[in-house]
Amino acid sequence: MSLYISREASKLWKRVYSETATEINLLAENWKYIVAGVVCQYIHGLAAKGVHYFHRPGPILQDAGFFLLPELGQDKAYMSESVFTFIFLSFVMWTFHPFFFKSKKIYTVLVWCRVLAFLFACQILRIITFYSTQLPGPNYHCREGSKLARLPRPDSVLEVLLINFPRGVLYGCGDLIFSSHMIFSLVFVRTYQKYGMHRFIKQCAWLIVVIQSLLIIASRKHYTVDIVVAWYTVNLVVFFVDHKLPDMPDRSGAFFLPLSKDSRAKEENHKPLNGNAGDPADWV
Repeated sequence: MSLYISREASKLWKRVYSETATEINLLAENWKYIVAGVVCQYIHGLAAKGVHYFHRPGPILQDAGFFLLPELGQDKAYMSESVFTFIFLSFVMWTFHPFFFKSKKIYTVLVWCRVLAFLFACQILRIITFYSTQLPGPNYHCREGSKLARLPRPDSVLEVLLINFPRGVLYGCGDLIFSSHMIFSLVFVRTYQKYGMHRFIKQCAWLIVVIQSLLIIASRKHYTVDIVVAWYTVNLVVFFVDHKLPDMPDRSGAFFLPLSKDSRAKEENHKPLNGNAGDPADWV
């Protein structure tokens, strides 16, 4: 029994090492896209903070979702954030599953390149939209009488450039149309829909996003229009951008990317007689 556990542990470490080497090669080729995507996240956060300076609290607009869904109350506003956190962490863990499991179909670096491209396109549209028209925020801290509804005039440029995370994200106002939480959730679910392997998880993921949409409205964090616009905008943007990007290689039949002649030769030399490349952690 101990021999079996030792052998499996050895395979796991070999798998992690092989995967790490492959992903480092991919990162060396695609680091510019990763950095650009991360910078875009900062710009998006900066824009969301900037529009808070222009926010003017006022009466909550008439909203069909507010009539249909009872208000959860400020003490239950955490529910939508909890669902979003679950979606976010689940997706991140899934993108790193090739490091530990044999049934791998994706390359982590390439998946995140695509995800960041989707987020970039959606967030640029979002910035243009919420700067075009500022609506009075329906969230509790954005209503009249709240000290957080309006940001005080900044004393320096540095104060504007510094993003107070996560407080600035949780207590922002004015960046309404359309929902940033829905951008991330829909991009993650659509990515898993295309590259994931379990049909049941795909169905559950879509159901969870629908539940999150309802919870956001019930928590009064967004108007219904913010959720509706996010649903069709994000799906259309991801569909369009995905067709413009090069196809991501399917690794279900081979481990190494054809990055060089050496890697191709190594794959051929270790290929079993049945023609399947298998997992390099199982090569003896």
